[in-house]
Amino acid sequence: MKSSLFSILICFLFQSLAFGQNKIDVKAKFDIEKREIAIIQSITYTNTTQDTLSTIYLNDWNNSYATKTTPLAIRIADEYINDFHLAKNEERGYSVITSIKQHNAEVPHEQLLNQIDVIKVDLNVPVLPGQSYTLDLNYLVKIPRDKFTSYGITPEGDLNLRYWYITPAVYDGKWHYYSNKNLDDLFIPKSDLHLEIEFPKSYYLTSELDVDGILETTARQRVVKLSGSNRINTKLYLNKTPTFNSLESKGIEILSSINEEGLEKIDKALITDKVVHFIKKNFGAYPHKKLLVSQIDFLKDPIYGLNFLPSFVKPYPNHFEYELKLLKLVLHNYLENTLLINPRRDQWLLDGIQIFYLMNYVDEYYPDMKFLGSLADFWGVRSFRAADMTFNEKYVFGYMVMARTNRDQPLLMAKDSLLKFNKNIANKYKAGIGLKYLDDFINADVLEKSLSTFLMNTKLQLTSSEEFERFLKRRTSKNIDWFFKDYLETRKKIDFRIKDVNDAEDSITLTIKNKRHNSMPISLYTLNNDSIISKIWVENIDKSKTLTIPKQDANKLVLNYEKLIPEINLRDNWKSLKGIFFNNKPLQFRLFKDVEDPYYNQVFVLPIAEFNNIYDGITLGMRFYNTALLRKRFNYKIAPKYSFRSKSLTGGGAMWMNHYFENNDLYSLNYGIRASYNSYADDLFVRQIIPSVTLMFRQDNDFRSNKRQSLVIRYVDIHRDRDPNNTLSSSEPNYTVFNTRYVHSNDNLIHFNKWYVDFQVAKNFSKLAFNYEYRKLFESNRQLNLRLFAGTFIENNNDPASDYFSFALDRPTDYLFDYMYLGRSENTGIFSQQYIDAEGGFKSKLQTPFANQWITTLNTSTTLWNYILAYGDIGFVKNHNSHPKFVYDSGIRVNLVTDYFEVYFPIYSNLGWEIGQPNYDQKIRIKFTVDPQILLGLFRRRWF
Repeated sequence: MKSSLFSILICFLFQSLAFGQNKIDVKAKFDIEKREIAIIQSITYTNTTQDTLSTIYLNDWNNSYATKTTPLAIRIADEYINDFHLAKNEERGYSVITSIKQHNAEVPHEQLLNQIDVIKVDLNVPVLPGQSYTLDLNYLVKIPRDKFTSYGITPEGDLNLRYWYITPAVYDGKWHYYSNKNLDDLFIPKSDLHLEIEFPKSYYLTSELDVDGILETTARQRVVKLSGSNRINTKLYLNKTPTFNSLESKGIEILSSINEEGLEKIDKALITDKVVHFIKKNFGAYPHKKLLVSQIDFLKDPIYGLNFLPSFVKPYPNHFEYELKLLKLVLHNYLENTLLINPRRDQWLLDGIQIFYLMNYVDEYYPDMKFLGSLADFWGVRSFRAADMTFNEKYVFGYMVMARTNRDQPLLMAKDSLLKFNKNIANKYKAGIGLKYLDDFINADVLEKSLSTFLMNTKLQLTSSEEFERFLKRRTSKNIDWFFKDYLETRKKIDFRIKDVNDAEDSITLTIKNKRHNSMPISLYTLNNDSIISKIWVENIDKSKTLTIPKQDANKLVLNYEKLIPEINLRDNWKSLKGIFFNNKPLQFRLFKDVEDPYYNQVFVLPIAEFNNIYDGITLGMRFYNTALLRKRFNYKIAPKYSFRSKSLTGGGAMWMNHYFENNDLYSLNYGIRASYNSYADDLFVRQIIPSVTLMFRQDNDFRSNKRQSLVIRYVDIHRDRDPNNTLSSSEPNYTVFNTRYVHSNDNLIHFNKWYVDFQVAKNFSKLAFNYEYRKLFESNRQLNLRLFAGTFIENNNDPASDYFSFALDRPTDYLFDYMYLGRSENTGIFSQQYIDAEGGFKSKLQTPFANQWITTLNTSTTLWNYILAYGDIGFVKNHNSHPKFVYDSGIRVNLVTDYFEVYFPIYSNLGWEIGQPNYDQKIRIKFTVDPQILLGLFRRRWF
């Protein structure tokens, strides 16, 4: 028995020792003028598995900058950032490997196909279980510009480096390697590091590693030796001026370059002590001497919320902003350096712990801090529901932005599959509030104590979500499978309501309905006015559950009263015991859009000033609507306005319902009706009534894909004032059109394509149209644009003398009133020159501007220089009783903001050399939009 125990102990010590024997030695010589690092390196890696390794993999993430087709390049382009795609070759980085040797003999190695930042190495001598391999590498690193990922060389010549040398991939029975996608999530084993850095004396070096020695090699060069035990990939900064400040606190040196908000040194020291004390109290001692936090860290992971305000707006005290910035970064970097998880797969655990303790910190030290800070006390602001939000309520709000729009993603989804908003905000917040939810459910501080113990026990040891689940389940008798199954693995929402209530003299019988298919618990409170009498947890509600509880002077029942559960709808969470009348929510008017208050029927009122067309001119009015900052299912808006030029009441209204479907390519169904009354010419008005149904489709297995489909079915009822001066366009002033359109789009920065099929039926005609657009941005920054349009009348019994319903070559009549014409009835002047990219798409106004039988056109343009393009259009126009007419035009397109503001200068067409003809200024066409929602799309597409 003793012999057996002794053998087990020896085996355990051997494995522990072996795991700690990973070593990386790097000799790096920096040539900053050439942006190069010459590296001689050795890697010693211990095989801790029972497998024999003949092939191993190395991470060479600096090489992810090498081409414009790497996963990093594709990721950056996916978020509509063109810096990388348009960069010159010398601005990007790469690695050139001279040799990789094992036992002084070259070993075969290659970059993986489509993953050139991962190296496959076939070992000359296989590595048996418990043994180590040593590789000697010689290679050159070209440092990229920092504008791509914030890491690299700055315009000032400073170096901010991460993932700059080659590292081994993790093998635990299977290989864990993946490409750099600017997610800062390299998964590597801990190693003992020894770095020898040679660099110019004019630079200051900052690193988390310990300084072992400083040597002066020449008058201009310096060598610094660094080392550290049990480290993962380490950041390195070389700056021309001192950038990092050092503060000692409780045995840890904090190196920081974050904005200090003008604080005095003593204040920073006190805040640092406070933060470090909080960390050590919850996580234990930090295993290294230094912890580094940088301004880059903060810019990549800021305190979201009011950080979007101008810098001169200071809603929080300076010390609070600095304190939370420091705490958030110290929490993240502490966990990143000690909680050894696969960050691409298990990132939720690190994020959840970080947000959980951020919330605990604010609860402990700033329990009265509001989300709006000091702005909450301003006159005009303090009446808003948002002014009552606590600082920590922003986390539920941030998650609900995505949950309410069916764009949330599971917490266990791979990090590189998340939408940017989910990766940066929503999933982090959902993870943190999920732990708060779990903490409240388990109760008795079990979760907090378990988190602290887990982090201390697994410090610098490889772990995972599964290990955390097993660890926590051993410390509570409650069933918490719902958290690890429904909450983490799925997108299932939480939504309960109180269905039936029977109020007896000393008891209350009620039914709780689970409106979603999940097994998550809900908290039930009994209240006397606003005082909590009791709180119980109701579990295992399949569809509904009926229970009886003591009354105890309660006059109100509320689910999730303290809002610790991220429930998607709080509006049906309460029942009054005072009678039916008291269950009705009172009407509440709010000036401007606000946060939803579940206890009121809110009506938001917004003064509006608009310029929609030249006939109405400036319009002033009020918009009444119920849409709060978070989306609702049912929405309405009514916007009466007074138009000063037409001297009349105009405006419109709409009501619509949204239904969202999870785990389905059909993710949204929208139906409703809208109406409007506006001018369409001087002293002439048009009334529209349009009921519609819209179905939206996406790839349910890939939210990051921009492939979208939609099917719109609508009935357009138009009633126009008759124009006595234009009988041809007014022979039928009132009409209805049934219209259905299917749209398929894939909107990307590099490759854009979109097509639709449109079908219309009216009393006197039916028509079919097809539109296809393609755009490609080449590596040379040359852009190619193609657009094909084909339309035909299936039947056309309209007046042959009127082209009101005909296909247009250059300027559609827009009889459906879909386009934002500022002067739709103008034939001369600047407003007649507004260009709408629709139907024929020509820019020149030719002698055959309409087609009452069929039309086919091709619009093209390509870059000449920067935002100046050449365009050309060709096509055929066919009218009844005439032969097809071949049409063409060409000119220069000045593309200031693609699709939003462009100017077209015609040069040559069927009319000849237009540039030399009279009144050329009237031939210039302009595309522009004044709709702020369209312009906001430029921002939204980077995040969603």
